[in-house]
Order: sequence, then C-alpha cells, then structure tokens
Amino acid sequence: MLYYGNLLCYCHNINLMGGDETATALELIRENKTEELWQKCCGFIDLNIEQFMSIQYQLLLEQIELLNKCELGERVMRGARPHSVEEFRRQVPLTTYSDYAPFLPERMEEALPEKPMLWQRTSGRSGAGEFSCKWVPITARTYRELGDAFMALLLFASGKGKGDVAYDEHDKFLYALAPPPYASGCWAHRLDEEGVFDFLPPVLEAESMDFQKRIEEGFRMALSEGIDMMAAIASVLVAVGERFGQGGSMSRIISMLNKPGLLLRLLKAVLKSKLAQRSLLPRDVWSLKGLVSSGTDSNIYREKIKEMWGRYPLDIYGATESVIISMQTWDYADMTFVPNLNFLEFIPEADYSKWYQDRNYRPLILMLDEVMPGNRYVVIITSFLGGAFVRYVLDDIITITSLRNEKLNINIPQMSFYGRASDIIDFAAFTHAFLTEKMVWQAVANSGCDYVDWVARKEAQKDTPVLCVYIELKADDSHKEEELTTLIHEQLKLLNQDYRELEDFFGFKPLKVILLHEGAFTNYRTVMQASGADLAHLKPPHMNPPDKVVEILTGEKVPSVPTPSDGAVIETPARPDSSPPD
Repeated sequence: MLYYGNLLCYCHNINLMGGDETATALELIRENKTEELWQKCCGFIDLNIEQFMSIQYQLLLEQIELLNKCELGERVMRGARPHSVEEFRRQVPLTTYSDYAPFLPERMEEALPEKPMLWQRTSGRSGAGEFSCKWVPITARTYRELGDAFMALLLFASGKGKGDVAYDEHDKFLYALAPPPYASGCWAHRLDEEGVFDFLPPVLEAESMDFQKRIEEGFRMALSEGIDMMAAIASVLVAVGERFGQGGSMSRIISMLNKPGLLLRLLKAVLKSKLAQRSLLPRDVWSLKGLVSSGTDSNIYREKIKEMWGRYPLDIYGATESVIISMQTWDYADMTFVPNLNFLEFIPEADYSKWYQDRNYRPLILMLDEVMPGNRYVVIITSFLGGAFVRYVLDDIITITSLRNEKLNINIPQMSFYGRASDIIDFAAFTHAFLTEKMVWQAVANSGCDYVDWVARKEAQKDTPVLCVYIELKADDSHKEEELTTLIHEQLKLLNQDYRELEDFFGFKPLKVILLHEGAFTNYRTVMQASGADLAHLKPPHMNPPDKVVEILTGEKVPSVPTPSDGAVIETPARPDSSPPD
C-alpha cells in the first residue's frame, strides 16, 4: 500500500525529504523540520490534475480489492466484482444509506472491508425517517491520514503563504466542538494526538462537560493561557462570541479569577470595548493565529465572525461519511479538493434530479478531471483506506468555480458549496427558481432583524405555492410581519435572479413571513427533550420542516406541504452535518 506522503512522492518522482511518514507534527516542529511538515500535510496543493487522478486511481484499485472480499461489498455492488476503475464505474450502482442496512446501523464490523478503529455518528434531523442518524465506521488508516489533513487546515488558517508554519508547540486550542461520537469530537482526539496544541479544557475533561460549562471553563483557562486556535461550525463561533460578551457569563468567569493580573487583563479588554461603545468581544482579549469553520452558514456569518474574533474563518467542506473533501487555502478563496480520502465523482445537477425521481435512470457521472467550471454537481464518494461507502451519493450540491487557482498556482479544480439537495425549495412551475438554505439564511440575516432562529418551507395557500418563513424575533426587535416580508423578499431578489423574475415577469411575490411567539424555539427544544429525542434532534431543520415541527413552533395546525411537481428536487433523507451542533 502506498500511503499519502509516499503517493505524493510517487507522483512527483522524488523522496519526501527522506522523512518518516509516521512522525507526528510535534516531532517535526521540535526537530525544526517545518518544510517537511508543510510538504507532508499540504503537499497535495502542488499536484496537477493528472497527478491528483493517479492518486485517486491507485487508492481506488486497492479499495476495490477489499470490497471484492467482504460481505458489504457483495451487497452494495449487487454481485459485481470489478477489477479496474473502468469496470467499477460501469458495473457498480449508486448507493444511499439505506443500501448499508443492516451493516452500518447495527455496526456489523465483520462484514466491512476493514475493521474500524471507531464509529462516528451524524447529527441527523428530526423526522428524517428510518435513519434519524447515521453511523459511520472510521478505519485506523483513515484516522491516521486525518492527522495530516487537520494539520493542513491549521497551516492554511494561520499561515501567510506557502511553506509558512505559524503555529508552535503548546499553542492553545479552545474546545468548542461536539464530543464523540460526533465527527468533530473524534477529529479533536486525532488532532490532540499530533501533540502540538493544548486544548482548553483538555480533551477528555471537555467531553465530560455540557456545552455551556465547556465554553466557560475554556474561557477561564484562556484568560491566563491565551487562545491561539479555534474550530467550530460558524453558528457556534457566533453564539460563543455573543455569550462571551454577556454580563452574566462574564461575571461567573470573573468570580473564578484569583490572580490580579488576569483580572486586570480582562478589565483592559472591557475598557477597550466601552471606548468603542460596543459589547465585549473575544478579539478584545485574544489575538488568534487561526480559525476554522464549517457549515452552510459559514459565508453568512463570515463578516460577523471576523468582527467578533478578529480574523476570517478558514472554510472546509466534508461530511461525517466522507470526512474532509476540500478546504480553503491561505487566500480564503474557493476550496481545493483533497485526493487521498475518497474517490470523487460528480452528477450534473439536472441529471441528479432525474435520477432521484427514477432510480432506473442512468445519470451522467463525471470524475474530477471531467468537470466544467460554472456548473453545479452532486457529489459521489467511494471511501478509501478500507472505508465502507461505495459510490455513495451525498445530499450536497457544489459549484465548480474554476479548474485551477490562478492566484496561488494550484492546478486542481476549485469548488464552493451551493446547498443541500434536500434543503432546496423550488418554484419550478413558474421559473427555474431554486432557493437554498444559504440563500434564505443570507436574506434573513441581511434584512436587519434581530432573530432567535427561523425555518422555511413551501406551502400551498389558496392553490398557490408560498414560501413561508417562520421567524422568532428577539425581544428588543420591533419588526412587523408585513415589513419583514418586504425586507426579506427584496434580499432574495438580490441573491437570486430567478427568484427576482417571479415578480418581474409573473407579478408573483411568493414570500410570507410568519412571526413566532417569544420562546417558540425554546419550547420546541423542551417538547423534544420530553419526548426522549436525541441531543442532535433538539433543533428543527431550517429548510422543509415537516408539519409536526411547524405545529410545535406555532402551536397550531398547519397546511400540509404539497408534493413537489415534476422537475422539482424533492426531499431526501437527512444529510449529516460535517460538524453537528452541541
């Protein structure tokens, strides 16, 4: 087996500094082998597309061999026994999570291509049907490779250019992740094993705390030790930043301080915020080296995160099943694909819609060296390194933005995340208007209202499709329904030309805002807790929530969501969040 670093050597036909692929990041830093650390973790950005595909082919051939020998492979490949990449792509069908029952939900390790080291689970969502969450095996080899991927993320997030290693031993990492078995908690364990960072609180201690206690203890420790790095989903970065400035939370932290110097440091930060006539922000106290985020809301909260934390977050794309698929580099532009964790294939968006409605339809499926810039695709993964997934269709639509990063001379296609197929609301009966979670979220955020949370779905009102956005406003926000409807409608017109044409060409204004009573989302959480719902299902999905969710939020019976018309992208089972909420 050729491992990642050796595969890069294979493609470059060079030795990788004569280094040890098993060396941890800490060992390389201590030996001042920073150039080797960069090449080991970030060398994939030096590949051209031919070299990238060579790695893909090599690892897929090894995975095919493993699949041909296991029970899961026999099941999901429908008896096919391919021996080449071409045979694999021609003979093996596309799969969804239901194809892996009972292997993965029951965690039947003996049936898998390789015995897993650990199991991760997705957050799932309420009302998702048979698989409200999904269990995903992670092999020891995948777990090992993830170390380099995580260190690459932090190199890109903290560095100023190629080869720059800006972090060092004992840099402080604020723990704001969901604990195992959620993916982010498993990833924190892997990052901790590299030995570079001191987590605040320490990983094992943090996992035993609830979210609020974990953050407060992390802040308390950070007042004396500092914060250098942080990673979380974007909404958590915002929530943590807001909580930091709340008087009640800060008074509890201050009460725990027993060193005058620490109290003085905090008071200086408070004075700085008062002079700026704003609430206290984390950037008043700490200057971060690097910040990493993920989630649909990353772009939406980008400026707010910078305002709170003092720097932009580096964005990544992946899922629990796929781990990391792509990441931004130090220019914070579009994302670059990672070659060694999954075999990547892509269905054009229109073909995906046809396949979803008719599983006998054979869609066009492309590899990374066949995609075209400006087009949108649904991602298909086949796990490498003994993983479980075979031509597995993720519920994600991405845009190929270009075939290379001209600025940084990266010769690998670049991508951005467009939306989740199951979270798209369409008005196909009028135009080709499709609204993603990101678009609706951006429109709500840009409207200027101060909100707690929201959900949106298409409803039939007097035989007309209407986009209903249910919003709970914070107590000090005075917007009215009609006013907010106009504000969000205008923002959607700016964000989506096809949506704008609904009004310009058809005179159709499909949006209706419904204001929820104060405490609606808190009450939803209480109801779900009382019903025994899992921690991950205490928050409703933003897009296309089922009737029962809206009824709990409103306290009233609501019209049933209509069945999508021909050509619509209809709801699929839940796509796992790459970093689930606490």
